[in-house]
Amino acid sequence: MIRVENLSIELGEFRLHDITLDLEEGEYLVLLGPTGSGKTVVIECIAGIHQPRTGRVLLDGNDVTRLYPEERNIGYVPQDYALFPNMNVRRNMGYGLRARKRPASEVDARVQAMMDMLGVAHLAERMPLHLSGGEKQRVALGRALVTKPRILLLDEPLAALDEDRRAELAAELRRVHRELHGTFVHVCHSFEETADVADRVAILESGRLAQVGTIEEILARPASTFVARFTRTRNVLPATAERIGGACRVRLGQGPVLASDYAALDGPVMVGIRPEDIRFLDGQDEPANAFRGTVVALRPKPTCTEIELDVGVPLVAIERRGLGAYEFQVGQKVAVAVEPEAVKVFPRD
Repeated sequence: MIRVENLSIELGEFRLHDITLDLEEGEYLVLLGPTGSGKTVVIECIAGIHQPRTGRVLLDGNDVTRLYPEERNIGYVPQDYALFPNMNVRRNMGYGLRARKRPASEVDARVQAMMDMLGVAHLAERMPLHLSGGEKQRVALGRALVTKPRILLLDEPLAALDEDRRAELAAELRRVHRELHGTFVHVCHSFEETADVADRVAILESGRLAQVGTIEEILARPASTFVARFTRTRNVLPATAERIGGACRVRLGQGPVLASDYAALDGPVMVGIRPEDIRFLDGQDEPANAFRGTVVALRPKPTCTEIELDVGVPLVAIERRGLGAYEFQVGQKVAVAVEPEAVKVFPRD
């Protein structure tokens, strides 16, 4: 449906480098990355706010790179929502339709239907100054959606909300996406938020595309240490690798030697191990990649306990709460194991 092809742009000292990205109709894509990685610049190029130095934007195979924003039929919700302060909710939501010279009866009907769907009909006469962050988000979303755009671009739509409201409105965005069968591009810097809404994720680093895939694909095979760290791989450690056929064996500093099926590398490497991939042993089995350590610290969380281990190098493991969970104490000796496919090995930068 939409293709960003070899897109590059210079904005002051920032450079976006050769971005190529395909988006399917009906997909919910998240552009994820730290502040300054270029996420907003990408969607502003799609919207027509910036003209790229090289590359192009294709919509249904048609080159729209040089079209004005209003000629692209693309909805855009900026981070600050940009509601008109002198218009109430009803007039804000109908602005795009009035700008397109739609009949007043059509504007009224479509705005009312959108307000009903988003649960803001009771706010119709209220001014933006008197709306909460979540209410502003719904009104801005409705203003963009009421014109029936082919694509909706959302720039950090949940950034101004507290944790409870963020989770609630993330679910609301997914509901709206399902009901409208829309195509959404959502910018954010939170991996947890991404996991709440995304069909696929495009991760950016310093103006470059680092990896594109589903959450499951990226968790299973991060393309770099940057992607591993950004997707909450807490254990990223220097190691030395010895290649063995199509796999390798790695030594973690003064810690254990582990087999890895992830890559076939030799010499200095970086190793990533997700905390949830470290399994505590009960003494009944001794699988591959088993090793021992000492509990250094315990950090209770709502759904799990983070367990900091000393195994010759520091490691963080997770034990889920629930029936059968181990009880740990600081200073306790433990045995753990990691499956070879969970030992992710990367070239050292």
